[in-house]
Amino acid sequence: MKLTFMGATGTVTGSKYLLEDGNKRILVDCGLFQGLKELRLRNWKAFPVDPGSIDSVLLTHAHIDHSGYLPLLVKNGFKGKIYCTEATYDLCRILLPDCGRIQESDAERANRYGYTKHSPAQPLYTEADAYQALKLFKTVPFGKDHFLSDFLRFNINRAGHILGAGSIKVSDGQTSILFSGDLGRPHDPIMKAPVQVQDADYLVLESTYGDRLHEGHDPMEKMADIINRTVKRGGIVIIPSFAVGRAQLILYYVHELIRQKKIPKLPVYLDSPMAIDATKIWQNHVDEHRLDAKKCGEVCRTAKYTQTVEESKALDTRAVPAIVISASGMATGGRVLHHIARYIGDEKNTILFAGYQAAGTRGSRLVHGEKEIKLFGRLFPVRAEINNLNTLSAHADYAEILDWLRGFREAPRKTFLTHGEPEAASSFKFKIEEHLGWNVEIPTYMEQVEL
Repeated sequence: MKLTFMGATGTVTGSKYLLEDGNKRILVDCGLFQGLKELRLRNWKAFPVDPGSIDSVLLTHAHIDHSGYLPLLVKNGFKGKIYCTEATYDLCRILLPDCGRIQESDAERANRYGYTKHSPAQPLYTEADAYQALKLFKTVPFGKDHFLSDFLRFNINRAGHILGAGSIKVSDGQTSILFSGDLGRPHDPIMKAPVQVQDADYLVLESTYGDRLHEGHDPMEKMADIINRTVKRGGIVIIPSFAVGRAQLILYYVHELIRQKKIPKLPVYLDSPMAIDATKIWQNHVDEHRLDAKKCGEVCRTAKYTQTVEESKALDTRAVPAIVISASGMATGGRVLHHIARYIGDEKNTILFAGYQAAGTRGSRLVHGEKEIKLFGRLFPVRAEINNLNTLSAHADYAEILDWLRGFREAPRKTFLTHGEPEAASSFKFKIEEHLGWNVEIPTYMEQVEL
């Protein structure tokens, strides 16, 4: 086997791993690069190999940094199958077309208002391209082997994190390699814990929180304090949120805070068509999370759903306290940008981020204290309270991943750390070596290794 690291090296975005075995080419994950401009520019470069030469794509989960390049891969010639779990497919059916629509909308807006260096600005791909890619999806159940050839097989085991997320193990009968995907937390309030995988010859492991432990305090208590403080000022709480996973967790916390009377029963809005659709999917996959059908329904009814553009715009005329949950989670796009532009200049309001903010994103710049933020080609002063629920993460921290690794019957021959900023990966490498004595490497972009 030969493995090429085409993404998620030195960063938490753009996950892509090309696995070659004999005459077979398998791509594990196919994500967009996000955040820093130098990373985003990689999305526009020619794919490192001919997409038509790839036999199959195996998808760990639906988040755009793992799936968002698929429409472009198909547009440029990929014709094989895209394998994933049923819930991952259901989520991709809303995520990928939405990503195409956003790119079309962003390009149209840039051309209309002239804040582009390109003439004209073009979308990376369109909504129609996304629907073409969805035709190639094939779903597989958790825990069962699926053969790609007479000798090459894979299986997917539950990884927690979000609905449908899995760790993927590929084997040719002689050598096996496990791709952890994004590992969830063992005691997440709504997602089930990752399944323990006991053996693999090689391991590609995420390191998002490789240098950090999640804070010990209850995120609900911090959320209650921030919301109550904002309500007392007469302000609006804007919560940028990932549409899949994070938005549903926030709804759960807000539901519980209102139920326990720790915050007032104020209006709550979920302003993201994609998040609304994802929330409905939760009710169709109750076997994958800890909420029963009754509780899931109660949580889903916590917010008023704003589907149309007109309903979304109306939220920016509110004069009374409310909570608005809207995508995207790192303020890189979506409706939340309009709400931030409207409310960030008033000290009564709060912009409350909900977890990890990748380097180079607006979210990262805001939580690190930037005093002006650029939106729609204009600079807006930052006067609103900026806060971040650091513990509100769907990623396991380094102690939780170490516990997961201790379940292996014996150490992999080599563990490759990806999907982490350089400091996080380096710190986690040291911890794995010290605690477990494993052989650990941090690959670089486009590095190739023989397995």
